[in-house]
Amino acid sequence: MMELVQKKGSNKHTFTFHDDYFNYAVKDKNGSLDENFRYIDFPNKSSVVIERNEWLRNVGALWIVIGLFQLGSAMYAGDPLSGKGFWMVIGILCIGWSYFSTIKYSVFTMDPVKVYVIQERYHDVIVEEIKGRRIQQLRKYYGDVDPENDPENEIEKFRWLQKEGVISEEELKQKIAEIEFLKHDVQAQYVN
Repeated sequence: MMELVQKKGSNKHTFTFHDDYFNYAVKDKNGSLDENFRYIDFPNKSSVVIERNEWLRNVGALWIVIGLFQLGSAMYAGDPLSGKGFWMVIGILCIGWSYFSTIKYSVFTMDPVKVYVIQERYHDVIVEEIKGRRIQQLRKYYGDVDPENDPENEIEKFRWLQKEGVISEEELKQKIAEIEFLKHDVQAQYVN
């Protein structure tokens, strides 16, 4: 069992990797979630979501405008400038805080929820671990030729596995040759 924890702000995402499934636990300001997923169900494609504090950014911009107005009116009136840029500094700090508190996620849609992986130092490790175990699980479940199955369905299964990146083009050719051999072997038994 391996566990990786991601933390950013009030968000905590925990990925616990077991042999046949992974556990995804989230705790943030909105609540918590704890779900188990089979690796085989993990999608290849993801989307990106950016979580940022728009309110803080907008207030910061407003305070910068107020600060600039105070500085401009003081310069125009010939008043001393000391203390006139206070709101501008506060506004810059708010915009900076808003920028540095931004969180980017890779989002993988799975039933019944979406899995959010924070784009930070463990992001690639988590995604590659899940995808590697997904390939192992697909090989385990679907990697062998089933002589009881319809040959065309078997060929399509292996084409799908190749498209998913589970087997190579060379392995696909070998599996198709094995299916063709079994198909001819079964037909020969019925002829005799």
